[in-house]
Amino acid sequence: MDGLVKALPWVILIIIILILVISNIVIVQQSRAYVVERLGAFRTVWNVGLHLKVPFLERVAKKVSLKEQVADFAPQPVITKDNVTMQIDTVIYFQITDPKLYTYGVEHPMNAIENLTATTLRNIIGDMELDQSLTSRDTINTRMRAILDEATDPWGIKVNRVELKNIIPPKEIQNAMEKQMKAERERRESILQAEGQKQSQILVAEGEKESAILRADAAKQAAIMKADGEAQAILMVQKALADSLKLLNEAAPNDQVVKLKALETMEKVADGKATKIIIPSEIQGLAGLAASAKAVFETEAPKA
Repeated sequence: MDGLVKALPWVILIIIILILVISNIVIVQQSRAYVVERLGAFRTVWNVGLHLKVPFLERVAKKVSLKEQVADFAPQPVITKDNVTMQIDTVIYFQITDPKLYTYGVEHPMNAIENLTATTLRNIIGDMELDQSLTSRDTINTRMRAILDEATDPWGIKVNRVELKNIIPPKEIQNAMEKQMKAERERRESILQAEGQKQSQILVAEGEKESAILRADAAKQAAIMKADGEAQAILMVQKALADSLKLLNEAAPNDQVVKLKALETMEKVADGKATKIIIPSEIQGLAGLAASAKAVFETEAPKA
């Protein structure tokens, strides 16, 4: 019993030491850093891993996130070069690169960044007119990022990106801009309609021109083909006549055959619509002879 009483203080002391050791074991997570002070003075920065803090002498002054962070600031009133007041809110993407400077560089770093952003934005917009400020977002973003990154470098902060989230001009300016845009759209619509009508008329005229050219060309080709056909027909008739004459000459006909052919020709001529027929003298004599022979035969017939 006396032994247990004597050992009790040692047990209690061991338990207290274990509790102190366990309570001063610090595990730093990924993408975080702890700023450690000893007796109120900066000692070191703990990065990811297991660390042991000296009890009663050291303390974790600040836990810093090393991830990229986003700060969305409320709209700020700014005045353009042509004295138009607008409301602009900004979004900043930043990252803490030096936990020591972030802890001891400035009091309330986020408030400092917000105020710095507002003043920088007013300075930049103050050198621009309304129309230029509305169409120069990329220029404003680039200039603000460069200025803020340089200003926050002593605070251990790196500004990666700055974006103008909204640019809100006064209501009357918005109404005027809407009317201007509507007038511009109507003007473009009128121009497009006029251009469309012009192109349509040009296409119709070109179509009529090509149609007339094609019709004239078709008539020309038809006339040429008709003339060629008539010429071929005349040539064939002449060739047939020449062939018939050649055959007739080769047959060596006598005068009686020639006169008989002449009579056949006269018969065909008489069948036409001509009112006057001119008969050569030789054929007239042959016709008279034929008429006399016919009369003699008619006189002798009753006697028989």
